[in-house]
Amino acid sequence: MQHSRDSQVKGKSIVTVRTAPRDRCRAIVSIGGVTLVAALGRSGISAFKREGDGATPIASMRLLHGFTRGERVRLPHTPLSIRRIAKHMLWCDQPEHPAYNRLVRAPFRPSHEEMMRSDGLYDICLVLDWNITSRKRHGGSAIFFHIAKPGYEPTAGCIAVSLRDMKRLLPFLKRGTMVRVLG
Repeated sequence: MQHSRDSQVKGKSIVTVRTAPRDRCRAIVSIGGVTLVAALGRSGISAFKREGDGATPIASMRLLHGFTRGERVRLPHTPLSIRRIAKHMLWCDQPEHPAYNRLVRAPFRPSHEEMMRSDGLYDICLVLDWNITSRKRHGGSAIFFHIAKPGYEPTAGCIAVSLRDMKRLLPFLKRGTMVRVLG
């Protein structure tokens, strides 16, 4: 498959995320001529993202790297750096902590999210550069691009697609791919 001109700028792939008609918690995702359905945050999209608001930010976010449950999922070839999730991996979501919006190691007492989830949502989990490179307390932690719940139930603010669709997208994705959530 070739990338269309709309999905490339100066050799960089662009993933476009647009809110689906009549459902603010669903989206149409497109890249390189591939169009997919996705789940968005329970509060829809927002230009004013805050920690815990349940919104997906209207923003252009670079793709940084990913994580996988390697014992559960076999990945297709991808130029994206993907690390296997271990039991000790957690993600700090406590705004007052110095490790806010960072991968941390168990045991860890402050508020956090487990990366090794039993529900399969992080079987493939891609990290978008939302409030990571330049952090702002309460600006919202971890906007991930991950696996959707059955029926594309809304997320806590992330973008989620089916496992099958994530595997279709991975060959197009690399560090620096832009994910543009449009308002």
